[in-house]
Amino acid sequence: MTKFRIATRSSSLALIQTQIVIKALRKVHPGIDFEIVEIKSKGDIDRNKPLWKLSETGFFTAAIEETLRSNKADIAVHSYKDLPIAEPKDIITAAVLDRRFCQDCLVAAQKIESLKDLPKGAKVGTSSLRRRAQILKLRPDIICEPIRGNVPTRVEKVNSGQYDASVLAYAGLERLGLTDKISVIFDPTEFIPAPAQGAIAVQTRAADTDTINLLSAIDDEQSRISSDTERLIWHHIKAGCHAPAGVFAKIEENDIIIYAFVSDGQTDGFINCRLQGPVAEAKKIARDLADQLLAAGASELLNNG
Repeated sequence: MTKFRIATRSSSLALIQTQIVIKALRKVHPGIDFEIVEIKSKGDIDRNKPLWKLSETGFFTAAIEETLRSNKADIAVHSYKDLPIAEPKDIITAAVLDRRFCQDCLVAAQKIESLKDLPKGAKVGTSSLRRRAQILKLRPDIICEPIRGNVPTRVEKVNSGQYDASVLAYAGLERLGLTDKISVIFDPTEFIPAPAQGAIAVQTRAADTDTINLLSAIDDEQSRISSDTERLIWHHIKAGCHAPAGVFAKIEENDIIIYAFVSDGQTDGFINCRLQGPVAEAKKIARDLADQLLAAGASELLNNG
């Protein structure tokens, strides 16, 4: 096969991420051609409902995965953080790449240098319970209100005065060339991101060994280890896709350092954990940290959130 069909969401960010994958593949397989198959996910169609009110998983990914099952595409590209933790048996994540930027950032209407510079009672747009929990922990006076739409739309809602600020993923703004709109970049060890935030996941059918081998050439080992370590913790604590919780794993030389929090979504219940150990034991460290969270009452907070 010299031409591969790549399924992706039709948003500008998704298409840019697809081009990142194509560029990486062409670097190691210059003779391959690609056809982009644009798909509208439920998340693209329903832009009004707050994310935390969604009960189903795969809100942004299910329709794209279906193109693989129906043989309408050979490869699917996703933001890894959008993929449900429980992966289907018939589809495999064959490559994880480009996790240079995993942190969140603040886009504000006025020039500020930190979250504390926002005015009292500022209205901050976020449809993430994880972001909301951490904002309220730092600034209980802030009013968090749902915000939907693609990245440029959310930036424009801040610029037009509908919100005083909004929290977005740095990776999305960087890939769209909008880093000049950023007011504050959060330290991911302090304002903890979602599992696998910033990573790009590339899927194919589990039975398609040729495509799996093709994609293995662009798999970034450190991006996969850190992302999968975070997702493993999520699996063990049984956190849902929209849980008021976060986890961040970073690799320093031969060690992996994991930061995690679980909240009730408000300011009353908040658990923080940190664990460090050899990268070679990343899965064990992830399970140990998950056990620490559960022993501290994570399940109760998640069930009450």
